[in-house]
Amino acid sequence: MDSEVITVRTGSQPTVRDITGEAASFVAGKGDGLLHVFVPHATAGVAIIETGAGSDDDLLTALDDVLPADDRWRHRHGSPGHGRDHVMPAFVAPYATLPVLDGRIALGTWQSICLVDPNGDNPTRQIRLSFLQG
Repeated sequence: MDSEVITVRTGSQPTVRDITGEAASFVAGKGDGLLHVFVPHATAGVAIIETGAGSDDDLLTALDDVLPADDRWRHRHGSPGHGRDHVMPAFVAPYATLPVLDGRIALGTWQSICLVDPNGDNPTRQIRLSFLQG
């Protein structure tokens, strides 16, 4: 298995960051297999969604609706409402596995691989990309 860790700057606001380009570069020329994308953080996830047409902002809005950043959470360190960030990976998993065919990720026309990071307390994230040859 081939694996590497990339670092992504997410800033101080909740964000959906497209990492498709980085993932595509990682698998380029590797043939057929599986790409596994894993975020080793307790407050981030990986989503396969359309970006650039509002879906990324819609995802953040939906997460705010389902998981409000208020004082209801028992987990209380960090910024107000931070406890919801620790629950979010149960809704947006911290991993995704995708097919790779002839060195290209087999995504649908409008699909992108995105890091979902609601936690402004940590402005950088690591993402492990792993390729398992088929």
